[in-house]
Parts: sequence; C-alpha cells; structure tokens
Amino acid sequence: MQTLEEIKDSIRKGLDPAEGLRLLSEYIDTNPQDDEALTARGMQYWSMGDRASAINDYLAAIRLNPDSKAKMALKATNDILDYYNKDLYNP
Repeated sequence: MQTLEEIKDSIRKGLDPAEGLRLLSEYIDTNPQDDEALTARGMQYWSMGDRASAINDYLAAIRLNPDSKAKMALKATNDILDYYNKDLYNP
C-alpha cells in the first residue's frame, strides 16, 4: 500500500481522478483517523464536482482534528457556494 504522500504526489502528477479517489479511499479505510487523508479526498471529490462528498470529508476531518487544513478548505467551499453577484440578479 502507498503512503498518503505517494498518493498525493501521484495525483499532482496527473493520475486519473477516479484512480486517485480509489487510492485515497483505500488509504482511509486502513487509516480512518487520518484527517489529512480525509482532507485530500475531499479536495479530490471537489475537483471531480462532487461537492456534497467533499463537504462531508472536510467535516469528518474537522471532527478528528479541529485545527485540520480541512477547516480552511471548508471555509473556501462555503465562500464559493455562498457567492452571488447581485448585479446578475438585477438586469
């Protein structure tokens, strides 16, 4: 089994997103308390357009470690989802 860093490096180098997700999920199955892995999988979900799964992984990571990087990822996610341009709604 690959380490988390090896998996993340493969993803950065252009690994197929579905394969990256599979590897991260396998890693999490054997390391369920690894908040960094949950954050990485959440980011992978986000990049694949699965917003709900990304948010769920960020929240799980934050429950494990309140100081996790997932906290910033969740804030960025919420900022993106909450954004609207009022000028677009006033023609």
